Amino acid sequence: MSSIDYSEKIPNNVNLANDRTLQRALEHWQPRFLEWWREMGPNDFASVDVYLRTAVGVDAQGWAHYGTVKMPDYRWGIFLADPIADRTIGFGDSFGQPVWQQVPGEFRSQFRRLIVTQGDTEPASVEQQHRLGHTCPSLYDLRNLFQINVEEGRHLWAMVYILHAYFGRDGREEAEELLARHSGDVDKPRILGTFNEPIEDWLSFFCFCYFTDRDGKFQLKSLAESSFDPLARTCRFMLTEEAHHMFVGETGLGRIVRRTLEVMKEVGSDDPEAVRRQGAVDLPLLQRYLNFWFSSSLDLFGSEVSSNAATTFANGIKGRPDETTQYQDHVCAESTFEIEVPDGKGGVTKDTSPMRNAMNEVLRDAYIRDCEIGLKRWNMLIKRGGYTFELKLPSSRFRRAIGAWANIPTDLEGRPIDREELDRRMPGWLPSASDKAFIRSLMQRVVEPGKMAAWIAPPDRGINNLPVDYEYVRLN
Repeated sequence: MSSIDYSEKIPNNVNLANDRTLQRALEHWQPRFLEWWREMGPNDFASVDVYLRTAVGVDAQGWAHYGTVKMPDYRWGIFLADPIADRTIGFGDSFGQPVWQQVPGEFRSQFRRLIVTQGDTEPASVEQQHRLGHTCPSLYDLRNLFQINVEEGRHLWAMVYILHAYFGRDGREEAEELLARHSGDVDKPRILGTFNEPIEDWLSFFCFCYFTDRDGKFQLKSLAESSFDPLARTCRFMLTEEAHHMFVGETGLGRIVRRTLEVMKEVGSDDPEAVRRQGAVDLPLLQRYLNFWFSSSLDLFGSEVSSNAATTFANGIKGRPDETTQYQDHVCAESTFEIEVPDGKGGVTKDTSPMRNAMNEVLRDAYIRDCEIGLKRWNMLIKRGGYTFELKLPSSRFRRAIGAWANIPTDLEGRPIDREELDRRMPGWLPSASDKAFIRSLMQRVVEPGKMAAWIAPPDRGINNLPVDYEYVRLN
């Protein structure tokens, strides 16, 4: 395992001190990053002590140190997973050849576009969430929010390192732009639409962590297969940190379900109004939030059939998650993939696409299967509570803005409907203004150690074997 040098101004395990030009360029970018953090991060909590983990290694076991730190003093750095000896290209036209340590000139623009898009999501989520700390349901949750924030900042550093180290002046300019765009900004928004959605409440935050960070997991897993080895190694370690973000989403939503079931038992009713009167989130309302955030995340994978997806796979730029273990055919020159598309007559037909062109849809299908796991757990809780309500994911055709189903009106099951019916039924499928107002009314800050807001159950255990009532954030 390569060690991380914390004696450097920028902690790293890439021997940054041996490349003075690169080191100076990144040290020049560092104060701009810190200025962005002060302005766009959780700036109202800059002076508080937070129990955070910091990477001290890059292997799967014992890689993190836990301790109390003020967030502006967090040691953001550059960490790559250890190289795999004799690693070869795992997919595409160059399958079986040695991986690249530099970016081939002919693929430079494709790599840069993917890295910039991935890098843009990292600071975006911090910006989306920077006011959430004021309405935290517990110190445990507040700490988890801050842990995610500092790690998204570190993931920005990961992409900026790749841009600076391998893309010259273009990369340095792109790194500056990553701090110039802002979530929801009218003039300079973030690249992907979902990362311009406001996150004003903790239900949205947990949904974002569950659905949108899960998209990030699949994008990182795809890039971790890349033939460009420094990028693959960067993403492999990012995945180690990303797992906690999805954990926060899944357990947060699960705790909301548990609390709702407790309230339903207490009042002897599953009536949504009766549940709301007790200050809890009724299950139909939760379903509408799931519908919104799941459907918002689907377009992040791109069009079902895409020549860009075919090119990035053929050129060894971006593979499928777990390419080497989940698939037999790693070249996909002759294979095909069946996709359901609109038939132009208000129905659905099947179309056959070359497999390479369908890589976005392959990735989206894997993402949907992964999303189903949490819903199965939550539905088991509901069933054990004696209720028949079932949380469901809407169809991948619902509310799409990209691809074959873009702007095609469908119901939650993906059946095409006319525009008038869509407009009539949509308020029952997505959070309404009154739904959002009710959720906002629940967002009352709870900061006494061990105490929870009335709308969420406590976690099963604390962080790093500490008790749930530990003072994870020491507010002044």
